[in-house]
Parts: sequence; structure tokens; C-alpha cells
Amino acid sequence: MKSYFSNIKSNFKLKHYINYIAVGVALVLLTVFYYSGILKRSSADLITQMGFSIILAVSLNLVVGFLGELSLGHAGFMCVGAYIGAYLTNAISSAIPSKILVLIIAVIVGGLSASVFGFIVGLPALRLKGDYLAIVTLAFGEIVRNICKNLPFFGGALGLSTTPYGPSMFIPTFIILLIMLAVVQNLVRSKHGRAITAIRDNEIAAKSMGINVTYYKLFVFVISAFFAGVAGVIYGGFTTPILYSFFSYNYSIEILVMVVLGGMGSIGGSIISATVLTYINFVLQTKLSGDLAALKYLFYAIILIALVIYRNAPSLKKYREKFNLSNLINMIIKKFSKKEREEVGTVEWDRVPTKISTDEILSADFTVTNYKPDKPDKPDKSERP
Repeated sequence: MKSYFSNIKSNFKLKHYINYIAVGVALVLLTVFYYSGILKRSSADLITQMGFSIILAVSLNLVVGFLGELSLGHAGFMCVGAYIGAYLTNAISSAIPSKILVLIIAVIVGGLSASVFGFIVGLPALRLKGDYLAIVTLAFGEIVRNICKNLPFFGGALGLSTTPYGPSMFIPTFIILLIMLAVVQNLVRSKHGRAITAIRDNEIAAKSMGINVTYYKLFVFVISAFFAGVAGVIYGGFTTPILYSFFSYNYSIEILVMVVLGGMGSIGGSIISATVLTYINFVLQTKLSGDLAALKYLFYAIILIALVIYRNAPSLKKYREKFNLSNLINMIIKKFSKKEREEVGTVEWDRVPTKISTDEILSADFTVTNYKPDKPDKPDKSERP
């Protein structure tokens, strides 16, 4: 047991736990503010929206960022989880008095239902690539929301009425977010995660190395659909009625924008991007009302274009490096972990002292010198037998 904990301590890296720490600290502070009366209801609702937006962005990042496949049906999986979770909640609320237990059951059932649909869609669709896969997943999202629109037990076009959990819904949302981060980050850093990224980098090479490409593609697609369904259950417990129009093609694009702006394959970037875009959308909805409501999407598009230009323009590279949050976090991590490295006695490979510089090793310019061996020492005659 002692060796187990010492092994954990020696392999501990603070950067792997930054997301947990940030979400955990936010959960504690927001809970204290809410029960002390500082946090308003509108702010609590906004935080809940940020929570399920982060779940959607991180889960889609598994498919788009780590697997390298383009999916536009994430809102469809969210729609499945929202409707089934809300319908189950209405059915069992009278039999189970505990709201927390009802929410847990709804989250599990809604997530599993979405994962089943993810398996059904992914099994034939993941044989496709690129634009063709995007079209199939887009069609799935549109089919699902139109089916929910016409089913009478889902409320039809008027939507499915539910009983919201109240402004404190952000607390279970952030707890679910922490669980999802634990699952996703451990998956990405495992051997399965390395196989997934190998498929993204070169599918033919990964297949030649013995990686079951079909299995891992389907596995990632099902996991991503599960957490999209969980986000749908949270949305169903947050608002009423659940309307089919919310899960449109535009919302799938909005989730994809969160992933792209945060960085492909960056979990921390997806968290920040989903938080910022949800806040911008909320501000535009509240500030632009009446006749100005039509300008909401115009300003939203302008902001997105500005963010894309900032992230990709070569002339802004110096500013990106100077005001880069990840560089600041890495600097703080190195400062705190420097003492630990000295105690353990490990040395980074690029800091090992050597008589030959790295540039000389990598250089192809060799100077030819005439080598003259040293003359052997003359033997001492007194030592001869």
C-alpha cells in the first residue's frame, strides 16, 4: 500500500488536475454564494446553462478533437436524453419522493438511451468519413427532433411539460461535470486514448499496428452520445416545457463552434470556450430585446469571426503567446513542481548538461579534421624481467 501511494506521488502532475480543481473550486464558491443569498436566480440559471454546455462541448471534443471525425448530430442525442429523461421523471416522481434519486435515475436512463441511438447510428455511419459522416449525423438530428415533435406522449408541437428542479440545479450539474471529466481525461490518457489519437493521426497506420479501428470509433461515438444525453436530461430538469425547436441544426453548429474555438483535442479549452460563448449568448439575449432582437445573431457572428481571426491570424501570434492562459498555467505548475522534482532527483531531458550543444548534434555540417593518435609511452627498462 505504501509503495502504491508513493508511486502515485512520484507520477503526480498538477496539469492533469487543473480542470478538476477549477470546476471543484467554482462549485464550492457558487454553492456558498447561493445559500448565502449573494447569487441571484438568473445567475444560477446561467451557471446551469454553462454546466451542460461544457458537458456537450467536452463530449463532442471526443469525436471531433480526439477521434478526428466530424459529427453534426450532437443536438439530436441531447434531444433523446431530454425527452426520455423528462418523460421518465414525470412518470416516477409520484412514486419516488426524493428529487435527487429521480434525477439520478433520469440521468442514467437518458444517457443510456442516447448511447443506444449513438450505437445504432454509429455502426453504419462511422464507415463514412468527412462530409458524408457529417450529413448522416445531421440527418439523424433532424429526424429525431421531428419524431419528438409528432409524438403525442412527448407533448407534440407544444412541448413536454416538466417540473424544474429550481435554481439550485447547477449543483448536481457541476457534480456530473466532475464525473464526466474524470471519465474523459482518464480515457484520453489511457492506452485506449492513445489508440484513439493514433486513428486520428493516421488511420491506415493504426490499422496496420493491430488497432481495431471500427471498435474504437464506435466506442468513442457511444461515450460521446451518452454524455450528450446526460446534458439533455439536465436541460430537461432546468427548463419547461421542452421544445423540439431548441435541438435544431444551429445548436449542433454552436456546440461544434465551442469545440473549434477551444482547440481540437483540448478539454480545458472546451471548458473555457463553452463558458464564454454561453455567457455571450445570454448577454445578447437579455440586452437585445424588442426590435433589436434580430441583431442578436449578427453580433454573435461578428464575435465568433473575431475570435477565429484572433486564434488563427499569423500576425497576432505574438499577442496569442503573450496573453496565453495555458502558458500562464504551465508557468505556475512548473513553479510549484520545481521543488518536487529536486526532491525526487529527476532531471528533464532538455536540461541535462553536456559538452556538445544540441545544435551541433542536429547539424549536418561536419568539419573534417586529421586525426593523429598519441604515441605510446616508452616502456621503462627497469621494469623488464
